[in-house]
Amino acid sequence: MSRRAPSRQVETSALTAALPAIAVVPIWLVALAVFWFPLSLLWAVPFWAFAVVYLAAGILLFLRPFQRLVLTRLLGARRPTAAEMTVLDPVWREVTQAVHVPSKRFLLAVLDADELNAFASGGHLVVVTSYAVEVLPDPELAGVLAHELSHHLGLHTVALTITQWLLLPVILLARVGFLLRAVAKAATDTFAAESPALNGIGRLISGSLSLVAWVFLVGVYISNGIGNAVGRSAEFQADRRAVSMGFGPQLAAALRRFVASGLAERPIRWHERLFASHPPARTRVARIEALLRQRWRTHRS
Repeated sequence: MSRRAPSRQVETSALTAALPAIAVVPIWLVALAVFWFPLSLLWAVPFWAFAVVYLAAGILLFLRPFQRLVLTRLLGARRPTAAEMTVLDPVWREVTQAVHVPSKRFLLAVLDADELNAFASGGHLVVVTSYAVEVLPDPELAGVLAHELSHHLGLHTVALTITQWLLLPVILLARVGFLLRAVAKAATDTFAAESPALNGIGRLISGSLSLVAWVFLVGVYISNGIGNAVGRSAEFQADRRAVSMGFGPQLAAALRRFVASGLAERPIRWHERLFASHPPARTRVARIEALLRQRWRTHRS
């Protein structure tokens, strides 16, 4: 099958991926105000300037040195070992050569996990699980890496990374809220158990902290739900690009392996569908096979 060289371009999924970022802006502003307020008591920093500086700091997420030193660790990943690079390097070179981009332009990282998975983040980072490196034959690993490279070439990761950056203070405040609630509840049970008045005050404080924490957490859930909904179309577009790169059969084989592992059961309940970040693997395989048949007919005609 002939391979052409798709270049980076803004695909529709890259545009719709901005929706979760837009949805999280109100709760992000509230969370940021919580951090800004004590600082404003010490330094006369306008809130708008504080917000702009925070947004500007997000640019670091798209710089390769920062991705290697910080983002990789934030995602729980690490540098590939020498043995893993022996497997990854030739496969990655094959994939990047198919689109005529330097292999060194992107960063490979490994996530220690006993599952078949990979994902793209930032502007250059491609993460693959240690299990995938160990069990996938080179052709199937190439199909998976071609799919993740396609996310970068389609600029799907830009809005997603910005959303994750905006969610950082929101998630932090939610965790702090639940932690303080637990502390308040423990203190109430220990020191105010014999006093109905103090016990009531303690319960009120604990409930208020819980409510605040849940407000921030709901914001995270809403953003993730929207992100998953629009992200599923990005998966189909990345599959389509991988097919155009010539790695369709390899990607389909890797997805069939995922199905055979029993981990690809299609979500049934509505909330399972909402929080599913990927389309069903069987659906992806069927679409890839349809694209391959279409390309074969076009090639013959």
